[in-house]
Amino acid sequence: MTDAALPADPKGKDGHGPPGTSEESPEEFTDAKHESLFSLETNFLEEEGGGNCPLKASQDPFAQHVNKELKEKEIQAVATNPKTTHQLKWPILGQLVFSSRFQQLETFKPPKDIDLKSLHLQKPLESTWIKTNSQFLSGPPKSSSPFTPLQKELFLIMNSYRDLFYPERTALKNGEEIRHVYCLHAINHVLKANAQVLANNSRCRSQKRGVGDDDDFRDQGLTRPKVLIVVPFREAALRVVQLFISLLEGDSKKKIIVSNKKRFNGEYGSDPEERPPNLKRPEDYEAVFVGNIDDHFRTGVAILQRGIRLYAPFYSSDILIASPLGLRTIIGGEGEKKRDFDFLSSIELLIIDQADIYLMQNWEHVLHLMNHMNLLPLDSHGVDFSRVRMWSLNNWSKYYRQTLLFGALQDAQINSVFNKYCVNVQGQVAVRNVPMTGSISHVLVQLPHVFQRMEAENLASVIDARFNFFVNKILPQYRDAVMSHTLIYVPSYFDFVRLRNYFKKEELNFIHICEYTQKSGVSRARHFFLQGEKQFLLLTERFHFYKRYTIKGIRNLIFYELPTYPHFYSDVCNMLQATTRGEEAAWTCTVLYSKYDAQRLAAAVGVERAAHMLQSKKNVHLFITGER
Repeated sequence: MTDAALPADPKGKDGHGPPGTSEESPEEFTDAKHESLFSLETNFLEEEGGGNCPLKASQDPFAQHVNKELKEKEIQAVATNPKTTHQLKWPILGQLVFSSRFQQLETFKPPKDIDLKSLHLQKPLESTWIKTNSQFLSGPPKSSSPFTPLQKELFLIMNSYRDLFYPERTALKNGEEIRHVYCLHAINHVLKANAQVLANNSRCRSQKRGVGDDDDFRDQGLTRPKVLIVVPFREAALRVVQLFISLLEGDSKKKIIVSNKKRFNGEYGSDPEERPPNLKRPEDYEAVFVGNIDDHFRTGVAILQRGIRLYAPFYSSDILIASPLGLRTIIGGEGEKKRDFDFLSSIELLIIDQADIYLMQNWEHVLHLMNHMNLLPLDSHGVDFSRVRMWSLNNWSKYYRQTLLFGALQDAQINSVFNKYCVNVQGQVAVRNVPMTGSISHVLVQLPHVFQRMEAENLASVIDARFNFFVNKILPQYRDAVMSHTLIYVPSYFDFVRLRNYFKKEELNFIHICEYTQKSGVSRARHFFLQGEKQFLLLTERFHFYKRYTIKGIRNLIFYELPTYPHFYSDVCNMLQATTRGEEAAWTCTVLYSKYDAQRLAAAVGVERAAHMLQSKKNVHLFITGER
């Protein structure tokens, strides 16, 4: 069974593209009315707009990056070069690992103070940034830094064009702060790239080009889209666009042109009255599922210094904002007639925000996207080849693409994408802080936690080893009717299906709830479980992620695998206190883990305990939480 992408409310999905998707046209959106206004071909740099043209600024990190010329032998060496790594501790970000497959590896320390002038921001960003970012800054604007301490360190890495993986972004704490700083970087990149093209348009027009002059004018990729921002919900896309507008406008009296703004607000905004009343959910849930949580969308944005055009056709866009599902439905699969991924060929900046949420939607979509990044286009899309950069023609774009990856957790699948697909010539920076205390410290109930280690030969055999261990060693202890009210928490949907089929075959007295269960089915299952009419309840992690219900009546708890989100461990354990009828003394909690679960184990019990549990000769470890 394929693992369908799941909206927070699975109803209302019809599988079609978002409103505004043009079915007949090969181009994603049509907006002929504004075509010439935002076209790079018909625009020329005006004197007032081109104050700091990146061509002249040799110190400009953008110019240094795009003008860097790799040699054939350097590219060939990448495949065989060992990765060089270097660790450094920064004041706010903490433990950083710098790495590179290209031989020269530079690391740098963050300076104490940061001067906006030294950052080479394109007009008008120097002045608009301070106002746009003011909500996060304390103290009088003149005296304080234009960035928060976290933003400062993140922007220094972004502005150096290195790839970045930051696994401590949470909707509740620093999500908006981070969104502001990557939007600044994205718009700065686009304004510089477009200013270079517009300046060269003017130069081309004013001088007769002789033979051999062509290389002076190489300033673009094979297709126009330069930045791709991947976000999980329409609400996030709306916030990104609002930031772009305020970064171009600031508080100037000169309003910029924003075409299709009303339509965009209608399709990406939300009606506050739609939210169901009286639903109490944890703060972190409210922060993630705010606004319009539709997860199927994609839109093109064209940018010039005096205007933004929303719903631009993809091949006339500078920035694409999309969800993994929105991209998957246009990229298509092998053998499909209607598919297109040429628009990904010249992406120079890829921003993947809230990566952890895609683990709960459909991670395959992210892998599918990464496999289609920076491939040579199948059509020419009207490009002037004399203006295309040599590294783009050489099919080396992936070595120049900067990837910024933000998520809420260290996860093996997210790590794998960063390690496998990020091969930027400037190198990579990953934040690697280890959790000293685990989420087990937030368990409030008095409960013995029995961690059982199972052995697996290799990563590929873990799934079967876990199933066999559970069926042969764990389940027999719980089949006795005395062990009623047993909740089995299953992070992977595939494991859930396998267990459900096994329980059916063995005719065990059980009920199950997953993310696809109808509301009536959920109510029935919760009732039967609470009353003890069903001995076992199989529960998927995604159901917990999307609904966050408290399951009442649990006496015995089994974690078939450690949760993806560390705080889900304490969340589920604390559900035991939802119904107390004096049977606390008999409560149990069993957790399965293997040596391949090191990251999740450290997040649950802390890094020192995890190291001990993985190296110990003993296979069973006991912790007791709660007051005695």
